[in-house]
Amino acid sequence: MNEIKTLIWKEVTLEWRQKYALSGMLLYVVSTVFVCYLSFNLRRNQLTPIVWNTLLWIILLFTAVNAIAKSFSQERHGRLLYYYNLCSPQAIIISKIIYNSLVMAVLSGLGFVFYAFVMGNPVQDNGLFTICVLLASVGFASVLTLIAGIASKADNSATLMAVLSFPIILPMLLMTIRLAKNALDGLDWSVSTDEITTLLSIDLIVITLSYLLFPYLWRS
Repeated sequence: MNEIKTLIWKEVTLEWRQKYALSGMLLYVVSTVFVCYLSFNLRRNQLTPIVWNTLLWIILLFTAVNAIAKSFSQERHGRLLYYYNLCSPQAIIISKIIYNSLVMAVLSGLGFVFYAFVMGNPVQDNGLFTICVLLASVGFASVLTLIAGIASKADNSATLMAVLSFPIILPMLLMTIRLAKNALDGLDWSVSTDEITTLLSIDLIVITLSYLLFPYLWRS
């Protein structure tokens, strides 16, 4: 736990020194939402709740890819060797997953607030929608962090990251959109039990696999 706390604090310190990374992600979210606003400004009747929901999650998905893809690419070979001598691989992957989950949750929250302010907010159950955003943030962060670690061993191939993450991200994204649609419609929470359980299970499975498999990747 001490290693994980230290590594998370290291990530926060580096991010604070390089404010352009987080600022760039916020600028990406704001500019994308503004483009959507310009596209639907003249045809508001075409912005149905389904279109509103789909656009939001497309924006958040690409925000996650751009924000988390740099998890290992910004680490130099000498620094990785330094970590190899001091830290366990389990602490490294768990700390990066926790940090990326926090970053993704902040970006998702700010993105949703700005998106709802500009495009309107048809969500009828904000509590369920908040749970959906948190589960999706953890899921996107855990999957993309592990894939970023694998891609870093192949010279950070963007193509490899896209190919490996697509089969895992797609079912998670479909389940997330379905759960968010239930929140938009204001359905009872009992209707969304299966979606919440599935998303939570996927998150736990990916985190467990990262904990078990990353040491083999780290030793290579």
